[in-house]
Amino acid sequence: MSPPESDAAAAAAAELERLAGEIARHNRLYHTDDAPEISDADYDALVRRNAALETAFPHLIRADSPSRQVGAAPAAHLAKVAHARPMFSLDNAFGDEDVADFLGRVRRFLSLADDEPVALTAEPKIDGLSCSIRYENRRMARALTRGDGQVGEDVTANVRTIADVPDTLPGDAPDVVEVRGEIYMEKGAFAALNARLIAEADDADKARQFANPRNAAAGSLRQKDAGITASRPLRFFAWGWGEASTLPGTTQSEIVAAIRRWGFPITAQFQPGATLDAALATYRAIEAARADLAFDIDGVVYKVDRLDWQDRLGFVGRAPRWGLAHKFPAERAQTTLTRIDIQVGRTGKLTPVARLAPVTVGGVVVTNATLHNADEIARLNVWPGDRVVLQRAGDVIPQIVDNLSRDEARGPWPFPTQCPECQSPAVREEGEVDIRCSGGLSCPAQTVERLKHFVSRAALDIEGLGEKSIQEFFAAGWLHGPADIFRLHKQRDALLQREGWKDKSVDALFAGIDAKRAPDPARLLFGMGIRHVGAVTARDLVKAFGSVREVADIAIRAQDDEAARAELIAVDGIGPVVADALCGFFAVAQNRATWDDLLREVAPPPYVANVRASPVTGQTIVFTGSLQTISRDEAKAQAEGLGARVSGSVSAKTDLVVAGPGAGSKLKKAAELNIQVIDEAEWIALVEAAR
Repeated sequence: MSPPESDAAAAAAAELERLAGEIARHNRLYHTDDAPEISDADYDALVRRNAALETAFPHLIRADSPSRQVGAAPAAHLAKVAHARPMFSLDNAFGDEDVADFLGRVRRFLSLADDEPVALTAEPKIDGLSCSIRYENRRMARALTRGDGQVGEDVTANVRTIADVPDTLPGDAPDVVEVRGEIYMEKGAFAALNARLIAEADDADKARQFANPRNAAAGSLRQKDAGITASRPLRFFAWGWGEASTLPGTTQSEIVAAIRRWGFPITAQFQPGATLDAALATYRAIEAARADLAFDIDGVVYKVDRLDWQDRLGFVGRAPRWGLAHKFPAERAQTTLTRIDIQVGRTGKLTPVARLAPVTVGGVVVTNATLHNADEIARLNVWPGDRVVLQRAGDVIPQIVDNLSRDEARGPWPFPTQCPECQSPAVREEGEVDIRCSGGLSCPAQTVERLKHFVSRAALDIEGLGEKSIQEFFAAGWLHGPADIFRLHKQRDALLQREGWKDKSVDALFAGIDAKRAPDPARLLFGMGIRHVGAVTARDLVKAFGSVREVADIAIRAQDDEAARAELIAVDGIGPVVADALCGFFAVAQNRATWDDLLREVAPPPYVANVRASPVTGQTIVFTGSLQTISRDEAKAQAEGLGARVSGSVSAKTDLVVAGPGAGSKLKKAAELNIQVIDEAEWIALVEAAR
């Protein structure tokens, strides 16, 4: 029997929390440190698992979700520059059915007939470092890495040394254009570079070598000395564009052809205007030729060819709706499970982690894998010493998928009955998948993890205050709750006595803390670590009620006021599970005290949407009935882009109802409440007038 919805959601929330932290760490290792610990297949499968859970539980999407993040923060030694247009990444597909589903979503969003062709471009996904090169008046002005998608690293001087990148563009190029592509290193050049590094080293055994061509390209591009970059054999393939004053075409294929004419290399395998079958055939041809290519690739990228359709499709989270990366299948490996450790999360969840004998798969050393929960351990019947199989792609990676030493006679590995951190009873509530520490905030592991979450990049993102410092200050007895962070200045003298802290670093820390005394309201709410209140949910709540104080107020009132509870649940994307979690959090006296203490130290402003002004800005809109020319998703995206809130039910707070054929009870209730009703044609006219 499946667990109740609330239990399934609780398990999903805990898993999303774990995935967010794990993926963020691998993002830093890959994008900033150029030192990944897992393979691309491992990483892709983590992201895939996260996406699957978010699809099943959209109200649990977190602010630090991989679906809302791109890359990682820029490296400290390179200047940080904002992209003129965000440099998003692509969602992934792992099978033909995923590609067909992608095309189906495109058709549904655009409300296309089944027989209307959707042309796709197809090209290899180069395993390199993404870069955006800006030209003004046809001369190179700046080159930026992807960074976190919003802000990149200025690598202009280094990119000028790459022969594939022209310094100037021909006269038919736009006045302003950003050409985007991949900086990479060919396999042969990579091997030669490592050989040279060994030859030049005083001790060949200790010479620094790059693990793979992608790391070599990234490390070479990020050099402080452009002369070192010039000595490295870097190449560039163009695949798209960013900001442009004009575009020389109306399709992806036409723009790519123009970029080629301007002097940029384009992969020879680029396939313009393909049908689904032709795109998949291109995928198989490229996969078959993969080993023979001069450069590393890890999949094939598909994009909707028509630019007007791309514009309508827009983006969801960090990825465009009009593009997809079809990744190549990965491998499996065998190794030995050496021990099982238990980690305690901020919600008290006890997560078993498999420690493994190091195994190299695809050039990456894997030493640990998640075991999820006690049920998974029992299903696999794993014990330390067993020979296990790691899955290289799938739901969660690294993940143990088989136990080659299974012995049913010995019974399951004994899962702890006490928290390893505070020795409080470890309990599983009825219907729950996870076992949790019952110690609550008395458990030091939970308190520390909550504080780490509060200052994390997706929450308050306090400059200079990371996990290591949180651990240090907690151990010193300076931190008990988030408000204490804003009182750390009282510990200045004591802090200066600690190793590694000087006047300059202490001043920088306090400046970073003070900079967050008027924090983004949604980030603050997310930072409280309320179960089931992820990033998107926190923003939806603040958008709906205007401020974090109003969110807390309605959560408190909704505990014994059915009207307030109904108003809370009516927010689009908020259901009974989120409402119960929010009300439950503020029902606890200690939580309310922590919240009130925090609000004495910070002053989060009211929510202000970055939208186009329109007649519906600030209003609540309900769509009902069938829409004929646009999809419901597109209509919702249009409304939110105009600053309106979309609700799933009609109430006295509804300002406008857009009704299509088949509208029923919602239309009737709108009439009873004397709410304005318009049809689809009037809605489209309103949207067009606001452009």
